[in-house]
Amino acid sequence: MSATWYECKVKYRKTDDIGTQKVTTEPYLVDAISYTEAESRINEEMKAYVSEEFKITNIKVANYAEIHPFENADRWFKSKVTLMAYDEESGKERKTNMYLLVQANDVKEAYDNTIAAMKNTMGDYTIPAISESPIMDVFPYFSGEEGDLEQLERFNALKASKPEIVAVGDTGENIEDLIEVDSE
Repeated sequence: MSATWYECKVKYRKTDDIGTQKVTTEPYLVDAISYTEAESRINEEMKAYVSEEFKITNIKVANYAEIHPFENADRWFKSKVTLMAYDEESGKERKTNMYLLVQANDVKEAYDNTIAAMKNTMGDYTIPAISESPIMDVFPYFSGEEGDLEQLERFNALKASKPEIVAVGDTGENIEDLIEVDSE
């Protein structure tokens, strides 16, 4: 079963680098099965980060198909990936868009991380857009049960991983060979 991600906007008093306090509203992402659980989870997560009062101003279902954390990255980027499939009945090419949330330090790294995330994709795809997301942090669901501990370890391993970047031309491959990767 795939995860349902909820974007929760939290309003609280934040102290900046020079010590000035101001009220800010920031979006966070939580993995939950309902709006009620999303509200409960964001309350628990924010209690650890915010010492004063905070208010949840909005909760909505986020349209991310997948979340890909990477180590040594401090920002989240929204990558639009267009999957292309050939419809044999009509003889036309069909395009389907999906959005990935990828952790990176800049747009180029977000592009490289998106390519790494899509490496096991069997079909053709393009990446028409990558933009910085306002998401401050992502809180995946882990119940603490044995199976979930494996998921937590995998999530943390992904956060700790760094994709292998091969420059086009270094291996003699052209860009189409890099994008079309066979699945095992």
